[in-house]
Amino acid sequence: MEEMDTKISALENSIRLLQKFKVSGYIQAQYQWAQTDADGINFRLAYGRNAYETRELKDFGRFGLRRARVKFAYEDGIASGVVQIDVTEKGISSDRNVVIFRDVYLQVKDPWFGANTLKAGIFDRPFGYDIAYSSSRRESPERARITQTLFPDERDLGVQLTLQPAKSSPLNIFKLEAGMFAGNGVKPQYTTHMDFIGHLSVSKPIGDHIVVGGGVSAYLGGVMQVDSSVYIMQDKKFVLREKNADNLGKFAKRQYIGFDAQLSMMTAAGLSHLRGEYIFGEHPCASDGQTGIFSFKQNGLPVFNPAPAASTPAYMRKISGGYVILVQDLGTLPFSAVVKYDWYNPNTEVSGNDIAAVGSGTTKGDIKMSNIGLGIFWRINPALRLTAYYDFVKNETTHQLPDTRDDAGKITAYGWDKNRKDNVLTVRLQYKF
Repeated sequence: MEEMDTKISALENSIRLLQKFKVSGYIQAQYQWAQTDADGINFRLAYGRNAYETRELKDFGRFGLRRARVKFAYEDGIASGVVQIDVTEKGISSDRNVVIFRDVYLQVKDPWFGANTLKAGIFDRPFGYDIAYSSSRRESPERARITQTLFPDERDLGVQLTLQPAKSSPLNIFKLEAGMFAGNGVKPQYTTHMDFIGHLSVSKPIGDHIVVGGGVSAYLGGVMQVDSSVYIMQDKKFVLREKNADNLGKFAKRQYIGFDAQLSMMTAAGLSHLRGEYIFGEHPCASDGQTGIFSFKQNGLPVFNPAPAASTPAYMRKISGGYVILVQDLGTLPFSAVVKYDWYNPNTEVSGNDIAAVGSGTTKGDIKMSNIGLGIFWRINPALRLTAYYDFVKNETTHQLPDTRDDAGKITAYGWDKNRKDNVLTVRLQYKF
């Protein structure tokens, strides 16, 4: 009996240790078909590296792994650590990284209520609802266009404090997330400047069948200027506000305000989930609208670079955008229908044929884009889900940017004087473990 007690005690200790360590993840295998001009917002594999970009003007279809995440978490007492990696087919060729780290952070909970936490490392920015909504749960293939544009990779390097009253308190419905971040995505911090990001949210059940929620977010930051010139919009064109050597090394204002709302309701027709978000603010860009002053093009996407290939003036733009999505379960069937509308206006002070007008300084980077998405997904079992989703993409038009043709009159690049052919069909099979 003593020998058995010793073995049982050792086994219990081993189980207790294993319970502190958790492994989870998901794999998203998909087929996509896209029209000729599909961009890297809806038609993207890992990091939007579209091999078709150098081909002739025609529709394109491909297989791929959109995400293959593995998350390791270890929790002991009030402290925990998380490492999440992403492994996709982009590791096939020798010029690409095999593994991308998505989350790497530590978290410490308060020892009294367990609701207040301090987090440090690389993790989701605490702005709005779309960023933190897991890709394994999201009903559309990608996040909203404005989210992808303003917050590439969704994550940033920094420290965050989360405050929430104890569950026994009537104020437990409120939660505040706020922190200081490097402002350079998942890349190293290269200046002492930091951006503030905060989100105050509320979520409250009403009866047994309704839950309502909402929040307000703020992003107060900047982007380092690597050129002495600053341009602003005035009378539908960019004008030079100042050209001063003192601007070098200063930070152009990067500020956004966001509002989000959610409603879940159970009826005889099944669970209905409606949510939306609206963001507006001031956004510093390069002249072509690429995100960030230090942006340059790499494999078709703008990338922040601490040592830019070429300096560029700061073009200050007022932006707005958002999304509305409705997810409706089909009764007791394991199917749900999805309708989503999202839009992004990269310059609210110019539109239509004023874009790219002679002397305006505006470009295709000032064109408003919108998506209407229709989809259906089948919950085959708790771990397996099949989604079919179609994006109808629409762009603002301007006669100032017609098709580009070669000497023989053949179209080599489509313009923006009509709606471009950039719709995308996505069929995705997801396994979650």
